[in-house]
Amino acid sequence: MDFIMQGVEFFHKGGFVMYILLLCSIFVVTIAVERSLYFQKADSGRKFSREFYLLLANGKVDEAKNMAHTAPGTLAGILYSTMIKMEKNTRHVSAYMEIQSGIALSKLRSRLYYLSVIVTMAPLLGLLGTISGMISAFSIFNLASGQAMAITGGIGEALIATAMGLCVAMISLAVHAYFMQRIELIITDMEQCFSMLENQKEQVKDYETA
Repeated sequence: MDFIMQGVEFFHKGGFVMYILLLCSIFVVTIAVERSLYFQKADSGRKFSREFYLLLANGKVDEAKNMAHTAPGTLAGILYSTMIKMEKNTRHVSAYMEIQSGIALSKLRSRLYYLSVIVTMAPLLGLLGTISGMISAFSIFNLASGQAMAITGGIGEALIATAMGLCVAMISLAVHAYFMQRIELIITDMEQCFSMLENQKEQVKDYETA
């Protein structure tokens, strides 16, 4: 209980900027939770892409199609709809995959831009709070009356805002890096599966012209 009270006391000593940084930290946590839930639903997984790739490589097109139909996630949906279109017409399949993957990646990147903004903004807000606190501390000039301790204490309290800003920035940076890495893996899975479908399309064309 004393630890909580001490934390609240330090928070108030940091000045008005602390409330803005608190809102930023809540915003970061909210984005992290929301994106985690969305990625859990939208990501088909590396296991799916690997098995789908191997099925097509071994010529098991029907099994790959059924797997894409039953598997969850955006990639599985794009692959299944593409294979349906390929059965009717192989033209414009590449453009369709490119458009659908672009839409899917745009949804995956949604709100991640705000994290990069907070990474830059949080330390600046902390610095603003520190400068504001130091200005207030150095406004005391009556050192003869024993107010030197008040100045040094004011500087120490002002540095709380900088520490808070750096903590918020580091958390935001870690969350942003984690989701960007997951997006890179999803892009790699898409490229592998799409390239195999392209090969399948070329085989269908060769069969039709033979």
